[in-house]
Amino acid sequence: MFSGRQLHLDGPLLIGLLVLSALGLVVIFSASGEDWSVMARQGLRLGISLVVMVAVAQVSPENLRRFSPHLFVVGVILLVAVLVMGAAGKGAQRWLDLGLVRFQPSELMKLGVPMVVAWLLTRSQVPPRFAIVLLALALTLIPASLVVVQPDLGTAIMLVVSGLFVLFLAGIRWQHVLMMLAAVTAVAPYLWFRLQEYQRQRILTLFDPWADPMGSGYQAIQAQIAIGSAGISGKGWLAGSQSHLEFIPERSTDFIFAVFAEEFGLIGVLMLLLLYLFVVGRCLVMAYHTRGTFSRLLIGSLALTFFFYVFVNLGMVSGILPIVGVPLPLISYGGTSMLTLMAAFGIIMGLHARRRLMT
Repeated sequence: MFSGRQLHLDGPLLIGLLVLSALGLVVIFSASGEDWSVMARQGLRLGISLVVMVAVAQVSPENLRRFSPHLFVVGVILLVAVLVMGAAGKGAQRWLDLGLVRFQPSELMKLGVPMVVAWLLTRSQVPPRFAIVLLALALTLIPASLVVVQPDLGTAIMLVVSGLFVLFLAGIRWQHVLMMLAAVTAVAPYLWFRLQEYQRQRILTLFDPWADPMGSGYQAIQAQIAIGSAGISGKGWLAGSQSHLEFIPERSTDFIFAVFAEEFGLIGVLMLLLLYLFVVGRCLVMAYHTRGTFSRLLIGSLALTFFFYVFVNLGMVSGILPIVGVPLPLISYGGTSMLTLMAAFGIIMGLHARRRLMT
């Protein structure tokens, strides 16, 4: 019989992940219109993801660091393959059809980007020199650019943020930060006109969703109605009117937080936030107690990226950020995203379990 320590798992973090995942199954059942088959499929994906998490946790820090550039190169090749022969759906070309399953390579790069940037920084001095910062930015922007073309602005933003978090944790100099901000400001007008029309419309809708209440503003308005009508304790599980009357689009995926908030109210939302903060906080504590530059940078960046995922989803559903198509981690329906997240937590646990090793 294997114990958590023998499997290189962290008990408190594992419990937090299991509670969040179980809560996700409960909400998905309601959001899907009480469809048992939907919840069963998500449960199967959760089981597979947990197996992957345990398997990844067994990989040694040395092998993770050695494998990082290879994973990055494979991911970039797969992203190019998506553009050449990828499967299309809902106006985007983001998947590779493998017959039994459809695989989204951009999810792989959510691990590949922070891993390769952490690998790069461990090969030079910390804080990094300006040339290393530029190289790290290039490694981040190459896959992000390929993802933008699909188009998938939300995932592209996440890739950029994951790379920047590694640089931030490495102690990037403030002069370099100012130079990056100046560069972003300079190219912002060009980037604006390079966006798809619907992407620009989403950003404009943030400021006035009622300008087109039955069109571009519909999702934001219905989500805000659901959240605002919940009150302190919510309407009760399976009793959300906005979701069960199908007013909320994408209620099982990107907008599942509106379903959760409507049914469980302010108390439920606060409990959910505490669960997320516990997971992120536990990961940051694990990073602090881990020796080695690569391990600390990777654990910290994965934890902060997870937090950013939560922040962006809650922000877009509640109307304080543009809608960018980012699911709510461990709650939204979906397989590839959950698999990637659990693999990331497997990396965190594996590195922390071997925290006395110099990596």
